[in-house]
Amino acid sequence: MHEHLKVLITVKTFPIPSAKYDELVCTAGVNEEGDFIRLYPINFRDLPFSQQYKKYQWLEVDAVKHTGRDSRKESYRPNCDSIRPVGEPISSDDNWAERAKFALAKRSQSMEELEAKQEQDKTSLGIFRPKEVHDLVWTPTNADWKPAFKAALSQQRLWENRKASGEPPRKVPWKFQYRFECDDRDARVPTKR
Repeated sequence: MHEHLKVLITVKTFPIPSAKYDELVCTAGVNEEGDFIRLYPINFRDLPFSQQYKKYQWLEVDAVKHTGRDSRKESYRPNCDSIRPVGEPISSDDNWAERAKFALAKRSQSMEELEAKQEQDKTSLGIFRPKEVHDLVWTPTNADWKPAFKAALSQQRLWENRKASGEPPRKVPWKFQYRFECDDRDARVPTKR
């Protein structure tokens, strides 16, 4: 059953090639109550310009709850034709006050608290403020997409009524992780994510 969702976009991943959908962007955000929502799959670069949303912009979309392989409680499969950005992105003025009202409404205390929620109810999205960030670590990865991704993108999709994205976006040849400490006496120190 389709639900009509209003989501403040807080996360847009870098596009990745997909054998089934050409390329995908995982998008996540919060509703007006601060509950986290993941919208997947979205072939962002194939959306008409009028439907291409920005971070910290509200959008309305019809979506169905994911079932089967993706049982994460926040996951929805959007009807991409129904995506409608609403207004301009929320400003970061006044020390993020308007964004924080929604994006931080259901903030957790620590990474460990989020991991405990995952075990309890399959929570897979959350936000917390680390006590201290120790380091940003980056390590090199492969500079090109997997051959299987590139091969899938080169296949004609005659049975689908949408354009092919062509070449995938340039791959970021780095993996980034933060080393941080949580403001929770039970937290491990430091955590690398």
